[in-house]
Amino acid sequence: MKKSYKIDVDCANCANKMEQAAKDTEGVKDAVVNFMTLKMNVEFEEGQNAKEVMKEVRKNCKKVEDDCEIFL
Repeated sequence: MKKSYKIDVDCANCANKMEQAAKDTEGVKDAVVNFMTLKMNVEFEEGQNAKEVMKEVRKNCKKVEDDCEIFL
């Protein structure tokens, strides 16, 4: 399953950090952050609860970029 989320981030480098943090989260098959459109596209692994996984993605992104935001 794929979902798109609106994000708020200050720079392209921060967006890259968010993308890597999302990819490293358990339950995420793939993630792409587009700084220009301020969107994060996430593909979840089979059978995963998207809401629960996104809570972890948000936590992991806050660790690498504390002023970022993901609107769930």
